[in-house]
Amino acid sequence: MSRVLAAAPSDPVVVPERVRRLAGDDDVTPVWRNELGGLTFRLTPPGAATPVGIAGGDRYVKWVPSGTPELDLDAEAERLAWAVRYTPVPRVLDRGTDDAGAWLLTAGIPGASAVDPRWLAHPETAARAIGAGLRAMHDTLPVGDCPFSWGVADRVARLSPDARARVGDVPDVDRLVVCHGDPCAPNTLLDDGGRWTAHVDLDALGVADRWADLAVASYSLEWNYGDGYEPAFFDAYGIAPDAERIAFYRHLWDLG
Repeated sequence: MSRVLAAAPSDPVVVPERVRRLAGDDDVTPVWRNELGGLTFRLTPPGAATPVGIAGGDRYVKWVPSGTPELDLDAEAERLAWAVRYTPVPRVLDRGTDDAGAWLLTAGIPGASAVDPRWLAHPETAARAIGAGLRAMHDTLPVGDCPFSWGVADRVARLSPDARARVGDVPDVDRLVVCHGDPCAPNTLLDDGGRWTAHVDLDALGVADRWADLAVASYSLEWNYGDGYEPAFFDAYGIAPDAERIAFYRHLWDLG
């Protein structure tokens, strides 16, 4: 994955027919486009007064065009269905495929993304919320019951031969947890007080060393907020930075 994972569409978006059918009478707003062509749409009941960025009263549709295997909505649906029993994540309402693409419909969940303009203006608050949210996830999700892996061996197996040759020495496991898998800043939601409320985009969730998440989440602070916010993140998580593990897992992320 590259460092620029997604952004709100800045140009006109054609709403796929499937999304229109799922929306019914709801208003349809494109809110996110990733670099592989996937789109996320917000479905809002007509006349609803839900503030922008607060997802609790809406539904969301992820849609990916046919022939985009890198975006596995079935994998995300399975992980959400498992994780929702333990931690705040979107509830799956529907999923499917047709000739045009695949979709995943979820219920809205309260909170605004940590890269909402409000939190871009208060990056230390956002960094602390991201750290606290990851700690809560790692402490809550049961490793023994998790059927998914995000371990190094599984990730390396998906790399190209050239990338595999450049992985390097794998550090010893510090602590196995159920990792988010894509813990970049946009995937933590915050409430009005700056506290984490939920996590989204869990298509890579699985068991791994917690530093697989910690290294990338702290990495993403620089991309989204600039320099200087890692100390707040690690303080909120409750751990000192581990330079060796951070370097390895950031390198592995970049290889992917």
